Amino acid sequence: MRILVISDIHGNIDALEAVVAAEPQVDRVLCLGDIVDYGPAPDAAVKWVREHAASTVRGNHDHAMGLDQDCRSAPMFHRLAVWSRRRTASKLTEDERHYLGSLPLREQVELDGMRIVLVHATPADPLFRYLPASDVAAWQREVAGLGADLLLVGHTHTPILVDLGSTRLLNPGSVGLPRSGDPRASYALIVDGEPELKRVAYDIGKNVRRLWQCGLPHDVARSLETIYTVGELPATSGPAHP
Repeated sequence: MRILVISDIHGNIDALEAVVAAEPQVDRVLCLGDIVDYGPAPDAAVKWVREHAASTVRGNHDHAMGLDQDCRSAPMFHRLAVWSRRRTASKLTEDERHYLGSLPLREQVELDGMRIVLVHATPADPLFRYLPASDVAAWQREVAGLGADLLLVGHTHTPILVDLGSTRLLNPGSVGLPRSGDPRASYALIVDGEPELKRVAYDIGKNVRRLWQCGLPHDVARSLETIYTVGELPATSGPAHP
């Protein structure tokens, strides 16, 4: 079985289409949330996920859009999130917003004999906790008693694959807003039970042109363009969750 794992699309349909083109033959798609915000095509991203993902969990940005809540981004991202959400809201139907707000916080599936748990952030705090992979002790506490062979998470936009005893932790990184210094779309593929982190180049210029047509404040559009182009927001001081 070939399982495509995607997360943090953030309205970047050009990046998502590149991932799909790179993996034309998959048996199942699992989505770890944050379909919307930041990017210029949230409607197209929601449509694709609804049509193709077998299991999808709610991210903090889906939660904010669907239920009119604060996404609780770090200060450096909050202005980008607030302004882009205004644009996102204008692009989505009421049904699409309801879909985002009604997504489950946690899913458990069994595929290829593996017990797989899906959450956006962490099992204890599915929406908001920003837990870097380097904090192995904290992650071990998160998976204790989980009863999963594989835990799938997103939120940090940083791809990781870590063994935590009887549970493996997989974060596919971000399809639409990579933040680990590599601007390519990041995702994971599980083939016959073995996960692999992957990246694919996409037409960043096309996505940026869409972005500048959204009518965002200049500084917001410029910051997002920088992230798309270099895979990170410059001059950061420590981790900041988007």
